[in-house]
Amino acid sequence: MVSLLIMAKNKIKIFYDGANEKDIIAFKKSKIVSGFTTNPTLLKNSGVKLYPEFAIKIAKIIFPKPISFEVLSDEEDKIYIEAKKINDWGKNIFVKIPIINSKGIKLDKVILKLVGEGVKCNVTAIYSFKQVKELVKKMENVNTKIILSVFCGRIADTGRSPLKILKEFNILKSTKYKNVDLLWASTREILNVYEAENAGCDIITVSKDILSKMTLRNKSLIEYSRETVSQFIKDAKSSGLKVC
Repeated sequence: MVSLLIMAKNKIKIFYDGANEKDIIAFKKSKIVSGFTTNPTLLKNSGVKLYPEFAIKIAKIIFPKPISFEVLSDEEDKIYIEAKKINDWGKNIFVKIPIINSKGIKLDKVILKLVGEGVKCNVTAIYSFKQVKELVKKMENVNTKIILSVFCGRIADTGRSPLKILKEFNILKSTKYKNVDLLWASTREILNVYEAENAGCDIITVSKDILSKMTLRNKSLIEYSRETVSQFIKDAKSSGLKVC
């Protein structure tokens, strides 16, 4: 488990991103991990078949820490029905709803309806402020908690800087949006944790592999260089590699 001292200076909340039951239970006790997120792909990769049963069990185990579970439908009316059901699975659940559906149709209407009914939402698959500009305007002085998940890692994959895009979200620092949290999603490397914090994000989602690297903070680069060479030599010997 990651040392608490390593993370003492970080103000950003770290959410474990995954659907592996054993990992979720293990990180439940960690004071570093403030919450959890999942998505259909992570559920598939972890072999989850019985979605409601799994979600209800996990939400209860990690309570009161929050966890996000995503709707599976693509049509607004079905999304609304699923969101209401998912919301009933636990008081610590955020319902994940994409900002648009697979046809590119904005889902602001159903999101606003749900938030208005007290359903905590995690608006996901956001790639630009333009996508949520109108939604954000209607979030002023809203009491229900809502998370805006910007897929910074995937934005970076396109050769664009997510940091430049995140600057447009600075409006969320206004007291008018006190219940809206900005989340850095699709984290690629440990540096992203510090970039996200400096960019004003409230939350960042990280995988188990990235969490394990938190212990490297401020590690001596000379020592890291030596350890790298030692690992190469060790692996060469164990694999029986020879030059001559």
